[in-house]
Amino acid sequence: MLSPVLVLIGLTVLISAYAWSNDGLMQAWILRPYDMARDRSQWYRFVTSGFLHADWGHLFFNLLTFYFFADNAFYQFAARFGPVGGTAAFLLLYIGGIVVSDIPTYLRHRDDRLYGSLGASGGVASVMFAGILFQPTAKIYMMFLPIGIPGFIWGGLYLLYSNYMSRQSHDNINHDAHFYGALWGVVVTVLMVPAALGIFVAGIRGFIGQ
Repeated sequence: MLSPVLVLIGLTVLISAYAWSNDGLMQAWILRPYDMARDRSQWYRFVTSGFLHADWGHLFFNLLTFYFFADNAFYQFAARFGPVGGTAAFLLLYIGGIVVSDIPTYLRHRDDRLYGSLGASGGVASVMFAGILFQPTAKIYMMFLPIGIPGFIWGGLYLLYSNYMSRQSHDNINHDAHFYGALWGVVVTVLMVPAALGIFVAGIRGFIGQ
C-alpha cells in the first residue's frame, strides 16, 4: 500500500512548485477570507491553501517537520485501525488540521479585502503533536545540530518560533495556524486513541527520571 505520507509530500511539492509559475492557480487556491465569506462555493480554499507555499524555504521547513513525525503517527493509527482505517484517521488528522486551524484566521479576516494566506502549517502541527503523544522523547536530528532534540522539546520550540514569526513577519504564511493545528492534533489523537495520553505521560516521566 502506498504510504499516505509520501503521497501528501509529493502532492504538496508538485502543487506548490506549479503554483509559483501559475499565478492564476495561486490566486484561485490561496485562503481569501473576504471572498469566501461572500461566496460559499469558495470554501474549498480551506483545503487547497494547505497545498500552497510561499517559497522553497517555507515548503522545506514544513515538509521536513512533517516527515520527522508523520511515519510514526501513521504507523500508530494503522496498527490500531488497519491500513485503510489508519489512512482515514491520518487524513482526518492532517486535512482536518489544515481546515480547523484556518477557521480562526477566516473569522478574523473575513472583512479584510486584501488578506490572503497559505501553507500546510495546521496539518503539519497536527501530525507533529500526534507523533509527540506517541513518542514524546524520540530524538529529532538536524544536520546543523550535534545532538538529537527530544520530540516534545522540538514541539515547544516549534510553537515558540511560530509565535515569534506571527508577530514579526508580514508574509502570506499563516503562522498562527500552528497553535490551532497542534490543539487539533492532540484532541483528535486522544479521542481516537485514548491510550496516547498515558503513553505521553509515561514517556515524559521516564525522561525526567533519567
